[in-house]
Amino acid sequence: LLCPCLIYGAYIFLPFDAPLLPTISARLVYTLRCATFATFPVVLGMIVSGISRLCSSALEPFGELHREVEIHRTYVSQSVHLFILYFFNMAVLATYLPQELLKLIPVLTGLFAISRLIFWMSYAIGRSFRAFGFSMTFLPLLAMLLWNLYGMFVLEPENLLA
Repeated sequence: LLCPCLIYGAYIFLPFDAPLLPTISARLVYTLRCATFATFPVVLGMIVSGISRLCSSALEPFGELHREVEIHRTYVSQSVHLFILYFFNMAVLATYLPQELLKLIPVLTGLFAISRLIFWMSYAIGRSFRAFGFSMTFLPLLAMLLWNLYGMFVLEPENLLA
């Protein structure tokens, strides 16, 4: 319930517009540039995971991991998987969106990055709190996937394999 409200509020009230992108290649480059900002939580998680593994009191490097190290390792693994899904969905979405809705690409990128950071903090607090951050990441991905499938099979079925 919160995700559509956040996306709509950011779309309406943030004072920027997407540049004019008439070709599909320009839209894909724009999406790639926006996606680099979505890697920030993943890279930050890798750095913290490495530091926590370095500072852990484990004597064996391949032995049992402490809870702190396991939290960061799991976060990075899940974030990489979700980023791959996010990026491919965003690339397809950029090809189907009309020019006036291309502002959604940086808005969804910001939502992804903030959602992953919220998930990370709530995962460190306790397992029961992580559902909010995960749902803020996963539900927009699911909505993008459904829109992409709708665009491919209903809006432009003749260009599906073109």
